[in-house]
Amino acid sequence: MRPTAKIALTALPAVAGLILLAAPAGARPPQASQPVLPGYWEYTTSVLGNRDTEQRCVRPSEINRFFGGLSTRRWTCTYPTREVGGGNARFEGTCQDRKGRRVNVRLNGTYQQENFRFNGGAQLARGTPYIPATITARRLNAVCPAGAEYF
Repeated sequence: MRPTAKIALTALPAVAGLILLAAPAGARPPQASQPVLPGYWEYTTSVLGNRDTEQRCVRPSEINRFFGGLSTRRWTCTYPTREVGGGNARFEGTCQDRKGRRVNVRLNGTYQQENFRFNGGAQLARGTPYIPATITARRLNAVCPAGAEYF
């Protein structure tokens, strides 16, 4: 197996998680102008046929970080291009893991206050094609169940 393919397979689960979770977090109360509402969410990431579904409770102070992009515990992301409005969103940026590995990320899609879907991908090495990925998310409830994991 080529080193690039090995890195790609190792990074796929993390890249899938990336595509949902990372813009600068800002604490602000829920407002009608926010793209999505706080509550109990389910989201599914899919990269090259690998699917991962999680449920998380998202507090009002976490909405920007939850919806606004994509960082995980393993990857830190920045999105210089972040366009959100009118039910459409587009993000472009880079993510880096603790070992210094970087990937370019592109996402775009539609959203409503209780669901969103982004299509896009991640580029593992400069000049290589983007690996296709999708994220779908839906708000299950306004109130989180007891014992729910928080975002």
